[in-house]
Amino acid sequence: VQLQAYGGGLVQAGGSLRLSCAASGITVSINTGGWYRQAPGKQREMVATISSSRNTNYADSVKGRFTISRDNAENTVYLQMNSLKPEDTAVYYCSIRSIGLSVYWGQGTLVTVSS
Repeated sequence: VQLQAYGGGLVQAGGSLRLSCAASGITVSINTGGWYRQAPGKQREMVATISSSRNTNYADSVKGRFTISRDNAENTVYLQMNSLKPEDTAVYYCSIRSIGLSVYWGQGTLVTVSS
């Protein structure tokens, strides 16, 4: 299983970015996809998840600003991030939790939001 995360970068506050997580060796449509982030000196935290039935869950801090989605044909999970804030600065990791509860992680992509 390989998860390739990309799309991070430097953006000004109020801007937008879209993160992508391309999966191989696992089918995202039948598993739970998620995005997590880790800021310097902080623990990794859940940002958003999407289940096989497309039920979504968001951290309170990103509700209304971030949207997680999935393209089954591309076997890719996305995170659209709008109205970015400096406190969103972190390394973002994608993950897939399989039906058997194994968890796979991507390599992380850095998002930096300047004020």
